Amino acid sequence: MQQYVIEREIPGAGSLPESELQAISKHSNGVLDAMRSEGSEIEWVQSFAAGDKIYCVYNAASAELVQEHADRGGFPANKITAVGGILNPEKGK
Repeated sequence: MQQYVIEREIPGAGSLPESELQAISKHSNGVLDAMRSEGSEIEWVQSFAAGDKIYCVYNAASAELVQEHADRGGFPANKITAVGGILNPEKGK
């Protein structure tokens, strides 16, 4: 699977209360479960709420599946970018 970074424009995302972030997560997981039960290869790795955006990392068979998840869940997916490389502190040692 390819890894993707998704940029979602959501005003005030970085200030959302924990209860609202939990509700969004639960809804997203429900959509993912339905997609996987239909045979789609997609998984949510992690997300970050910052400023007016949520940045998500997904593994998926295609960018179209990431967009389908957004459409089915009612989430914006303003930009979907395939990851070309990964940087971390361990690579610099």
